Amino acid sequence: MAKLGKRMKAAREAMQGKSNVTVDEAVALIKGNAKAKFDETVEIAMNLGVDPRHADQMVRGVVSLPNGTGKDVRVAVFARGPKADEAKEAGADIVGAEDLMETVQSGKIDFDRCIATPDMMPIVGRLGKVLGPRNLMPNPKVGTVTMDVAQAVKDAKGGQVQFKAEKNGVVHAGVGKASFDEAKLRENVMAFVDAVSKAKPAGAKGSYMQKIALTSTMGPSVTIAIDSATGNDPAAEAAE
Repeated sequence: MAKLGKRMKAAREAMQGKSNVTVDEAVALIKGNAKAKFDETVEIAMNLGVDPRHADQMVRGVVSLPNGTGKDVRVAVFARGPKADEAKEAGADIVGAEDLMETVQSGKIDFDRCIATPDMMPIVGRLGKVLGPRNLMPNPKVGTVTMDVAQAVKDAKGGQVQFKAEKNGVVHAGVGKASFDEAKLRENVMAFVDAVSKAKPAGAKGSYMQKIALTSTMGPSVTIAIDSATGNDPAAEAAE
């Protein structure tokens, strides 16, 4: 086992005895222990009582964080003609059709979000095995298959975050940077939790939200009391 450095050791010691804290306490702890030489990303992970292998238990959605992510999001758009021009004017980093498909097939994926107009889906569909595992496949359910490419690009650049439950029922995302002030991080955390709460699938049984944890890129994590993040009583939720 690798030996812990002084910074990580001190961070873990600061977290000892801290669990199921309020959102405000969690944000303060994470910010206080984000001491890397770069601006660490603050990340949230939520364990949900779902099995995404069943279609009626899949959790997927999108949320626009009120204070953005602090990340420079590179956006690729599959479009032709006027729609390609609209995407470029809106700030898309990469725009193309068959040429972009070939670039992606070659293994060069220099973007964080992929948007497509509906007529481009026959082309984009060929890239499922490449884009799918990276959660980059355009999907109308999260607004990335659309004719309004300009708005989709602006949303992606402005702090919109997509989320999708992994096979073990975990949803995670970046909700800001350690340099954000505590109030902004709290607002982002609450917005993300609210979006996941509203995305509860019809097939979910028992307790939906089972654990919420906050961490930074190089720091330890701290668990958040579910009622602090949602305003709901977990016991009452499980009884529904």
